[in-house]
Order: sequence, then C-alpha cells, then structure tokens
Amino acid sequence: MSYAYQHSTGASSLPSFNSIPSSSTGLVSQACNRAIPAAKQWIEEGVTTLRSSRPRSRDEVRNSAKVVLRRLFSIPSAVILLWFFTLWWGERTVFQKSIDACAWEAWEAWPQGATPHRVAFVADPQLVDPHTYPGRPWPLSTLTVRYTDQYMRRSFSHIQKHLVPDSVLFLGDLFDGGREWATRTTTSPEERYKKINDNFWKKEYGRFMKIFLDPWLNQEYTPLDSRGRKLIASLPGNHDLGFGNGVKEPVRQRFQAYFGESNRVDVIGNHTFVSVDTPSLSARDQPDPATGSSSSSGKEDDPWPIWKDADDFLNQASSYKAKAEAEELQQLQHKPEKVKFEHRIVDAEEDVIKENPKPESAGFPTILLTHVPLYRKPATPCGPLRERSPPAAPDLEEDEPNALRIAGGYQYQNVLTPIISTELVSKAGPNLVQVYSGDDHDYCEVSHREFNGSPNEITVKSLSWAMGVRHPGFVLTSLWNPIDPQTGESTQQGSQPTIQNHLCLLPDQLGIFIHYAVILGLSIVVLLISSTYHILSTPESVSNGSVLPLTEQRAYPRHQYQTSGTSSSTLTPPGGLFSRGGLTTPGYPSAKSPHDTYRGADLDIGSPNLKDKAMYRPARAAGLRQTVTFIGREFIHSIRTVAQVVLPVYFFLIWRW
Repeated sequence: MSYAYQHSTGASSLPSFNSIPSSSTGLVSQACNRAIPAAKQWIEEGVTTLRSSRPRSRDEVRNSAKVVLRRLFSIPSAVILLWFFTLWWGERTVFQKSIDACAWEAWEAWPQGATPHRVAFVADPQLVDPHTYPGRPWPLSTLTVRYTDQYMRRSFSHIQKHLVPDSVLFLGDLFDGGREWATRTTTSPEERYKKINDNFWKKEYGRFMKIFLDPWLNQEYTPLDSRGRKLIASLPGNHDLGFGNGVKEPVRQRFQAYFGESNRVDVIGNHTFVSVDTPSLSARDQPDPATGSSSSSGKEDDPWPIWKDADDFLNQASSYKAKAEAEELQQLQHKPEKVKFEHRIVDAEEDVIKENPKPESAGFPTILLTHVPLYRKPATPCGPLRERSPPAAPDLEEDEPNALRIAGGYQYQNVLTPIISTELVSKAGPNLVQVYSGDDHDYCEVSHREFNGSPNEITVKSLSWAMGVRHPGFVLTSLWNPIDPQTGESTQQGSQPTIQNHLCLLPDQLGIFIHYAVILGLSIVVLLISSTYHILSTPESVSNGSVLPLTEQRAYPRHQYQTSGTSSSTLTPPGGLFSRGGLTTPGYPSAKSPHDTYRGADLDIGSPNLKDKAMYRPARAAGLRQTVTFIGREFIHSIRTVAQVVLPVYFFLIWRW
C-alpha cells in the first residue's frame, strides 16, 4: 500500500502553528507546461492554414476561412466547452453557492447596530491515512488522501475568505489514526503499524497545519469585535488519543505539546467556553483492564490515572471560570492584570502571606465543548437536519433511525455515560446554555431535559466527505451579549438569548465525481458518433477508398473472334452480349441460357449465380477493417484534442483550489 503525503519538517521545526511551509507546485506546473502548447496548437493550426500562403482568389479566402471555422465550431469544440462549464461548476460554483447560502446577514437576527462575535465550529476532519482504508490499493489510496485534503482545504479557505469568522473552534478527531502512531517512547498497538515511527505523526501534523492554519494566517481580517480572533484546536477526540483506558499518556502528552492544553477555559464574545477532555475522563467509570474494577476505585498510591487531569479540572472549573471572566473585564476596562499576592514588604518571621481575594464570576453564559456527545435516552430524535435518516414524522418523542445509536466498541463510545454527563453539566455550570460536540459525523440537535437547566446540544457535522456523509458541513454561531464593563452584567433587557446557530452544508463531492463520470461517458459517445459520421460521409478522406462499392468492373484481355454470317474480325470485350445462337468465343464457356450470360462490364457481386463471388469477400472484409481503422484513428484524435485542453484546465482549477 502506498500513500502520498506532503512532506513537512522534523520535530525541531514544528513547535507552532505557523511553522509549516507551503508545498511546491512543480508537478502541476510541469503538467501545464507540457499540455498547454499542445492545446494552443489545436487552435493555431487553422490560423496557420490561413496565413501559410497568400490567397489568389476570393474562393481560396473563403475555403481557408471555412477551415478555421470548422475547427472552432466542431463537435470536439462543443465537448470542450461542455467540459469547461462542467469543471467550473464542480470546482468553483458549488462551493461558492454553499458558502453564499451561509452569509451571516442571511440568518442573523440581532438588533440593528449589534456587533456579534462570530464563531465557526469544525468537527472531525479526521485526516485520511493508512489507518482509514487499510485495504485500499495504490493509486486509489493516494487519490483518496489528495482529494480529501483538497476538499477540506478548499472549504476552509472559502470559509475564511468569504465568511471571515472571528474565531474557529475544532471539536476533536483532527486525525484518523493519531492514536495508532508511535511516539518517541512507545510503538503502535497494531502489529502492521509498528514499523511507523514518530515522524509519521509529525508529517500528519504538518498536513493539518497546511490545510487549516495557512488559510487562517493568510486571510486579511477586519474584526467587528475589537478583541481579535482565535483558533483553538486543543480539544482531543478518540481518534486523536483513544478512549477511556485505551488512552496512552505519551500519546496525550504529544497531542497537548503541539495543540495546547485540552482542559481549558476561554472567554469569547462575552461567553465562557469550557473545554473538557472527555475521552480521557471516560476512563474513570470504565473497568480497569488489569483488575476488572472501576478505575476510580484505585488506591492513593496508584500511578496517576489517565482521567485525573480532567477530573481535577472539573472540580476547579468554577474558579477557572471566575478568573477568566475577571481577566476579560480588566481588559475591557484597560486595567492591568491583578496579581495573586499583595505587593508589600513583610517581616521575615511572618509565616502567613495573605492572598488577594479570589475574583468573582461575572456570570457570563457558559458553553461546554466535548468531543463525545452527552448521554440521552435511546431513540431520542436528532431533528429534521440529520442527513442519514430524516425524522419519520414531526415532534416524535422517539425515533430510532433518526437518533444517535447508544453503543461502543474498540476505542470509541457514541455517547458519554449518564454519570460523566451529569457531572459535566453540573460542574461546568451554572449558566450553562449550550453544548457543542462532535464524533458522530452527522448533525444532531437535542434539548437535554434530563439535566438541570435543559441545555441544548448540537453535534456538529464532519467537515470531510470521507466520513460517511454525502454533504459535509460546519456550524456557524453568532454570539452577542452586551455587558457593562465594570460589573459584567448584561445590558439587554429581559432574558433574551445570546446565541444563534446555523448549519452550513458543503457540496456533495461524491455527487460531483458521479456527474463528471456521466459527462465523460456522454463525451465518449458523442465523439465516437462524430468520428464515425465524418469517415462514412467523406470517403475521399480514406486512402484507397474507405467505403466498399457494391459492384466491381472486371478487366478482361481483349480477344479477336468471328461472329456468324461475317468474315471480318471484330474486337469485342468479353463482357459483351452474346447471341442466343450459342456462339462461343475461344477460351470462354458457351452460354447455355440467358441467365448464365454476363451483364456487360459491371459484375453484380451479390448475384447468387456468380460462381466465383467468394473471391470478393476478402476485398469486402479488408475494406471494412480499413474503415474501422480510420474511424478509430479519428476517434482517438478527437479524444486527444479534447484532453489536451480539458486536463490543463482541470489541473489548474485544482491547483488554485
């Protein structure tokens, strides 16, 4: 199996998001340099015919002009034009229409003059690697990598260029096989991947940076919110780390070293975002593989369990939230950050150092981010926007096909357990108003009535077209919570919502490929019919005659013979008419009946009484083969003419995204 990836630098040159250089475009440039001259030649041949010699009459001018017009207004030219519009539609128009349908102004409903903070949520890019399709042969494996990367890079570039979100938040599963690849101290858990070392993961990291960070850095940005923009990709998924007891500490440390702390609090648009590493936290209520007991029942002297960091973070979540909100208010007031201890001189014998009072929470609305969705009762409907199985009827209490499947397996679990889910909701609050998750690859929206406050949860679609959904997507969120910079209290009257969400669907890439295949088949049929018609309608274009005639003139030697009743010699062609008197000619059989005589110079090949008609069958077969040969040559020439123009256009559209 062979996979092609863009090469990136080593570990020493990958400490930050902006350290990955753009890849060379030499391969595409060479293809264009070779193909474009051939395409030009096709157009210039007609012009060269006109310029090669000075016409001596108006008829010659007209004939030369007709040659040029025939080339410009021909069947291959029509096929080329069809492909041009098809490729422009498949590589440009459909993407632009998808992004235009998500314009903020088309669905935001804030009061006039509002300045919301705009966020794009991206889930489960899951960069395709050897772990994704282990049995897929080359070159299909390489093409899968190329086209999935190109699709996400093009989609994300359109998001940055046309929607220009203030912040982009990723919801985990950045890689498909991130948990499988070796670190500096460990090897892959699967035997077939043990020869792959730590450098492979770093190349995957370089791919991720090229697809997502490069468009982010290259985008000119004029923020509506004066506090700037953020890109946060530190939330891990089960494909990045594993799940529960399957998470390995070196794998998690590597992920956090390159993407940042997984358990964190961020204040964005006057909302507090709480991100929790739920794949690691889920190990707390899983049986320990060694003892069979719950991991949370271990002794105090046991090694630091994999769930401990996330659990400690949740226990201190209220303090982290209060500190982050206080720092945000200080920035709004343009005040320096408060220090933990007072700046004063103390006596050396004083054993108590007073801390400054802990900051109080400003009470911003809280948003919880988790890769694995929260628990819900089985058959809880996901709503009308779910692609895989739309609801059977509106307002159903239970709809199994439309719901998330409550199940688990090797290194995954579709939803968190009820205990973990309840703890997340209670400790991330109060003021929890929204939950965003990933993992399922399809859209799902539920209101959790089983939890305090009934928070709304949106499971975001995958951005990749290789993750089982025909229409990938992302979620746009508009945040508007005007506050008093001194107190942090909202200045809106009443308890109006501060969050608006919108699902954005991206093009069906598989459908585009199917459309290309249909146009390809149509082009082949049209060019074949055109080539056949051209050869059969112009037999002079075929040397030695491409159309076999139905009659043939036989060349006989001239003989001298006498007819009855005359003494003179007469030269008569052997194919001439004989009399009924049975006169014979030396060397020729006598005619026994009128039906056995020749009919002049033309011999009817199709006559049933022609004894030597078999001698004409090879000639007929040879003529047919010759006709087919010339049709094939004309067809191949037409295919080559179209390809020399269409392929450079296609590679250019891909190269330029």
